Amino acid sequence: MATRHQVRQCVVSLLYAKEMGSEMEHFSDEFLEEKKIRNDQKSFTISLYNGILENLSSIDEQLDNYLGKWKIGEIGSVERQILRLGAYEMRYSDIDSAIAINEAVILANELASESSIKLINGVLDAIAKDKK
Repeated sequence: MATRHQVRQCVVSLLYAKEMGSEMEHFSDEFLEEKKIRNDQKSFTISLYNGILENLSSIDEQLDNYLGKWKIGEIGSVERQILRLGAYEMRYSDIDSAIAINEAVILANELASESSIKLINGVLDAIAKDKK
């Protein structure tokens, strides 16, 4: 059975693939099966993925407010997807902000550069502080 962390890795990968132009109708099912994301974890993955897409403009607008001199479209695609996932979980789910930030930092450590880790942590931490 897949862990929640593996689910989040898949969500970032699916968002990345969509942004890169992959045909998602068949790709997502095949990808999740390949990663052994099934049953409840598959439902959780699809829920996160669809929730981010449904709220994308709102999420990106919020992230733009915290990125300082950058805009969401100006940072790397992997970093963008990790930020979107973290912001979505903090704003639209009942996941504790500390968990969302920690998961995003771990994902950045696995998938992005050292400087990206600091950026992702800083942006999501600022969002969490304003949320209180």
